[in-house]
Amino acid sequence: MRTNRKITVTLVTVAVLAGAAGAGIAQAAPANGSAAPSACRPANHTAKITEDTASSGHRHYRVTLTAPRGYEACKLAGSPTDVRFTNHGSGTGITAHRYGGQRTVVTFGPGHPVHFDIQVPNNGRSKAADEASFTLRTPGGGQIPGTSVAEGRLKVATGTQIGPVQRGA
Repeated sequence: MRTNRKITVTLVTVAVLAGAAGAGIAQAAPANGSAAPSACRPANHTAKITEDTASSGHRHYRVTLTAPRGYEACKLAGSPTDVRFTNHGSGTGITAHRYGGQRTVVTFGPGHPVHFDIQVPNNGRSKAADEASFTLRTPGGGQIPGTSVAEGRLKVATGTQIGPVQRGA
């Protein structure tokens, strides 16, 4: 009886600690509860940077995320965080800030691409970049574990801003 009690207490303690360790980090759960891996995980999607239509005083670049078949759709919201720009592996030193509404929820997965905008001031002091790394966000302000990477040529400058994730390519 005493041994069973110790085992039970140990199992309860392990379960409580495991739950506490996961608190505060989004688990990138599939949108419909399926056992397939989530498309939101960085290893399960691709991201590409392309030049977009300029606006008054700004250049724009679109980062499009796509997921292949075999992955489950998931929910994203807001602008990616921890955005870093590199050129041939060297950091540019440019820090980006977010803009726009941060609460709109979008579904991302196979057949449901999403994109976000990189808005760069056209001030003549830009730096070349060929890669952007970032962390995706979940509804409610959580983060998807891991760092996503998008490739494509762009120029960044002080004052660069990142828009929220939106539906479509």
